[in-house]
Amino acid sequence: MSDKIYIPSNKDSQDCVKNVLKYLSDITYQRIITGQHTQSMAQEELHYIEAVTGKQPALLGFELLSYSPNINYSDTDDACMKEVEDNYGTLKRAWEWAEKKGLITFTWHWFSPLGGHSKSFFTNNTDFDASKAVVEGTPENIALISDMDVMAGLLRPFCDKQIPILWRPFHEGEGNWFWWGAAGFDALKKLWRIMHDRYTNVHKLNNLIWVWNSPVPECYPGDDVVDIISRDMYPPAHEHTSQSEMYNNLVKITHEPKIALIGETGTLPSAKAVVEEKVGWVSYMTWSHEYCMSEEYSTIEALREMYDSPYAVTNENLPMLY
Repeated sequence: MSDKIYIPSNKDSQDCVKNVLKYLSDITYQRIITGQHTQSMAQEELHYIEAVTGKQPALLGFELLSYSPNINYSDTDDACMKEVEDNYGTLKRAWEWAEKKGLITFTWHWFSPLGGHSKSFFTNNTDFDASKAVVEGTPENIALISDMDVMAGLLRPFCDKQIPILWRPFHEGEGNWFWWGAAGFDALKKLWRIMHDRYTNVHKLNNLIWVWNSPVPECYPGDDVVDIISRDMYPPAHEHTSQSEMYNNLVKITHEPKIALIGETGTLPSAKAVVEEKVGWVSYMTWSHEYCMSEEYSTIEALREMYDSPYAVTNENLPMLY
């Protein structure tokens, strides 16, 4: 692929970022990185994969929802509290994974910065208006920046240790189910650019790899602030394919070519199909709980086939990138 594809959007990016982007560019069309999301301290998914395959994924996803500064503990429900409590402390698990030199990606179901109840990352549970949040000086904007700064503080130690993070904020922003997508495409693009500017130029988080997560061209914030493009997909269970149509639609959103990955999936892709059909996914991340551990979505045979594939990168054969 072109050398230009792995030039970071942040000109001050650490070498670890450049190493990861170069590696991802090099394996495009040749290998696919195995990935798994975890959202609790127990990490049942990781241990399940180890037990079934004898291997570990190369990429591990971590959830940051419980680190949201504005969780409304006085107006919530049991389902919300279970998810929050199960998630407490998961950054410790990310540090443990970094010691193994595995790749890390963070997902943030960001509880509304102002107002809301229960799982207030959902639009239905908050009246937070993202179109007001992108206007400097509004109460919404002040709350937004305050939350961003808190999260920047949590990311800072990873930067200090030069640990690269595939950072995937505002995920699935093309939809209206999360507050960051509910105010339309223009507001979403501005949210992204505000965060990119603040984390790059104010907080100097030079370890972040900026992963955009939407296949809709109208909401794409621009090549200058994106390192990798991605989309989430939940195809029919047991449909293990290259997902070539999903890929071909995604890569149309950029002006310059970008590295592409599957941000979330409910069904394992086929590593063999991805490579043999020359589809450019460099990684995937299976979602948590039943999507990984239930035969309803992925059989033990399919999981073993993926992790045993000569085209799959697991933690055991991931090169040292940081």
